[in-house]
Amino acid sequence: MLIDLKKYFSGEDISQAIDYTVDLSEVEIDGCKPFVTPVQVKGSIRSFASSAELNVEVRYAYSMPCNRCLTLTRKELCHNISHVIVNKLNDEEDFEDYIVIEGDELDLDELIYSDIILLTPTKFLCKEDCKGLCPKCGCDKNTTECDCDTTKENPFSFLKNIKF
Repeated sequence: MLIDLKKYFSGEDISQAIDYTVDLSEVEIDGCKPFVTPVQVKGSIRSFASSAELNVEVRYAYSMPCNRCLTLTRKELCHNISHVIVNKLNDEEDFEDYIVIEGDELDLDELIYSDIILLTPTKFLCKEDCKGLCPKCGCDKNTTECDCDTTKENPFSFLKNIKF
């Protein structure tokens, strides 16, 4: 979705509702296509002191294998995204606080995609207390108990016997 920002930068007092979807089903992360539903984007953009203030909520279903047990897990995620969009900065130190747009058009799809990638958890677990897989036999320790001895001897334990 492209938004013409000329009227927002001109100082007119305007506001526009935003309600659309972004299809990220072809995006691949770690060999998976995790976006199982289109991203719902709802909110508004309004003029604010010769700039544009964007406030949206994004909702989507995200499915990835658990990082510990590899069980495919689906989660419904929701994020609130806010940005102040300007066409120039008076002070370069303010760069982190604003989105600077060259020209008069904002590609909202690209901005939403970037925000979602930054906000999506990098460690994906089926549940917080996931026990993972047995390092010896590979069974899922959440559903199966195994008799494997997984206690590892400390490779530096021989140092305990050195006398100084």
